[in-house]
Amino acid sequence: MMSLGSKKEMIEAIRPRYLKANKAGKTQILDEFIKITGYHRKHAIRALKHASRPKRLGKVGRRKIYQGEVVQVLEQVWEIYGRICSKRLQPFLPEGIQVLERCNELSLTSEVKHLLLSMSRATIDRCLKKARFTQPRHGISTTKPGSLLKQAIPVRTFTPWEDERPGFVEIDLVAHCGTTVEGIYLNTLTSVDLATGWTECQGLPNKTQSAVSQAIIELRQNLPFPLLGLDSDNGSEFINDTLYRYCLAEKITFTRSRPYQKNDQAHVEQKNWSVVRHTVGYDRLESAEELALLRSIYADLRLYINFFQPVLKLVGKEKVDGKTIRKYDQAKTPYRRVMALDEISVEIKARLTNQYVQLNPVTLRDRIDTKVALLWKIVR
Repeated sequence: MMSLGSKKEMIEAIRPRYLKANKAGKTQILDEFIKITGYHRKHAIRALKHASRPKRLGKVGRRKIYQGEVVQVLEQVWEIYGRICSKRLQPFLPEGIQVLERCNELSLTSEVKHLLLSMSRATIDRCLKKARFTQPRHGISTTKPGSLLKQAIPVRTFTPWEDERPGFVEIDLVAHCGTTVEGIYLNTLTSVDLATGWTECQGLPNKTQSAVSQAIIELRQNLPFPLLGLDSDNGSEFINDTLYRYCLAEKITFTRSRPYQKNDQAHVEQKNWSVVRHTVGYDRLESAEELALLRSIYADLRLYINFFQPVLKLVGKEKVDGKTIRKYDQAKTPYRRVMALDEISVEIKARLTNQYVQLNPVTLRDRIDTKVALLWKIVR
């Protein structure tokens, strides 16, 4: 039986004679060749007709453009801005790089900067593929229905996107109870403005009516625009006489979502994970020391999230062949969305701009990480 190498040598030797021969000659050569090699007739014809292709000395396709320093800088920027997805990172890259250069946290050559700013979302995903990580476990729900005043507080079932104004806020509590709801534990009140995505987090010693009402008062002081409306779930920490009367007195619209319909509060539910859980995790927090540290974390986190974390905003839905196609606008930070609104006064915009130019995202990120590490050290 002939070896593969011998067959190749034989093919190279016979091919010139086969190609010059007439039809009868080709038939005779082919019969002899098949008898010796055992090839199928069609395969033998192809082998004698076509010369073997030379081996390629490298990968097929275009030369890699985005590699080395460009990918390293991209990973650094991605890490600084909280490992956000490419749909949020890509539109924010020009501003994000400009901020880091202003704060002397980044020094780029013109070539590297040009490559970074020319990256598409798909390219960013490919370059960051090795650096991504999986997320930890999820927590448990502690919402208990509050029957008091349910009829007085209307159910909100739909908010037209085109009619949104800054000041209408979804609120929810995140319980830092660990694996059990027994005893007293800390909570976080998460608040998200529907129009701008402006997010506030406040640490609470418990989930009593008075603690939640006090947090709402502090929320009004932190928001860069007047609080016009609150939308909560049906938990007793919100559906109670204390908060209801406060909203009536201050002329704040108070609505609630439908029971067992989490999509009614999709904005704040998403922030519960991406902001609160992503930052402080799922450990049980109880002590006054932990509460002080949690509030200190949120003081820096609110600046980091609202000034340097771009968010996508749903602008429409369309059903195609039974599938819902969601359309989003270009990702912008809550700060940029506030600045683009005509309803916001010039004084508020000037104050926010002055605050923005003094912030350093790297310093904020480092402070947050240091405090979170200290919090975990106390807990564990």
